[in-house]
Amino acid sequence: MDGMLRATTVIGVLKDGCLALASDGQVTVGQTIMKHGATKVRMAAEGRAIFGFAGGVADALALTERLEAKLESHPGNVRRASVELARDWRTDRALRRLEAMLLVGDATCVLVVSGNGEVIEPDDGIAAIGSGGPYALAAARALVDRSDVDAAAIARRALEIAAGICVYTNDQIHVVTLP
Repeated sequence: MDGMLRATTVIGVLKDGCLALASDGQVTVGQTIMKHGATKVRMAAEGRAIFGFAGGVADALALTERLEAKLESHPGNVRRASVELARDWRTDRALRRLEAMLLVGDATCVLVVSGNGEVIEPDDGIAAIGSGGPYALAAARALVDRSDVDAAAIARRALEIAAGICVYTNDQIHVVTLP
């Protein structure tokens, strides 16, 4: 994996006790757009957590199954479930080959989880992954201090801005929130 996962953008914004995860819908194979409306953010743990993924779809789906199992093993503790997943991902020979990243969170935190064993909680409650991640992250940081804009609106607008810059990000945006 080259460190930069292409073909998607996922952003998480935690503001005022609400977490919004948003993704674009584009799926690419090489330089060809294969799908416009894929769903890359979903509810987990019976509505107590949200996750989103970037990278190889099959790899991401394999990881999300394991994430669901970890969330069931550690109900109400997204941080612990994420750390356990990252540890397994790093130490399991088959999992190490998976090329994906996850954003995981609940109403108290948003975390970036990678196959390098990293579980990163940003200081400002905003995290992004995928090829358009840096653009969406910058846009969200510029908007987060506005008191008239909630987490979902910030995540949506940040992805709209990223879609205007990143060729691997489209404007078919899907947003999932936890109050």
